Amino acid sequence: MATAQQIKTGYIDYVLTHDEQPKSVYSFVKKLKITESEFYQFYASFESIEKLIWADLTVDTIDTIQQQEVWAQYSSRDRVLSFFYSYVEVLKKQRSFIVYSLKKHGAKFATPPVLSGVKPIFENFAEELINEGVESGELADRKFLTKRYKDALWIQYAFIVNFWVNDDSTGFEKTDEAIEKGINVTFDLFQRSPLDNLFEYGKFLSRNSRFTEKMKK
Repeated sequence: MATAQQIKTGYIDYVLTHDEQPKSVYSFVKKLKITESEFYQFYASFESIEKLIWADLTVDTIDTIQQQEVWAQYSSRDRVLSFFYSYVEVLKKQRSFIVYSLKKHGAKFATPPVLSGVKPIFENFAEELINEGVESGELADRKFLTKRYKDALWIQYAFIVNFWVNDDSTGFEKTDEAIEKGINVTFDLFQRSPLDNLFEYGKFLSRNSRFTEKMKK
């Protein structure tokens, strides 16, 4: 009896050996010595295998870092940094497949179909951390903008993963630097700044325009 893991492992081995997907489910299951019905019991297509691999890698990373003792002490910024550093370590274990999967789709910043399952998982994770950061005062609560913070983090996700795929530095040290600089800049923008104070002051003057007009007389 075939298992989901057996099919997934067989698929990864095939695409890395042939640098392409099997010609058909029929030819693929024949090599695995299983039936088509056994394949479709777990997966609807080859694309669904890849989507699930990416989703599992993301969920496993989130579950692992959330179980760390220091997790509760981390700020929202540190939690996102922890995710990306840990995620890259997880991806390293399957680098050949990750490179194949992304380069096959050729997308850079647009979300390729293979990552369609990852996006909602990551955005839910990011939104939870953002909400906690806003509640604690770590992040600025900006009308109409706060709900877009997760989109900015998804852009960072796409950038970091693609940067790592193309990183040829020793130990992928350039990727570590890209994570540090990219996430820190992003969270600096999420925090309160002098521009927020200026905006609040402008709203104050607008609400009290009659009083300021009296002062001019």
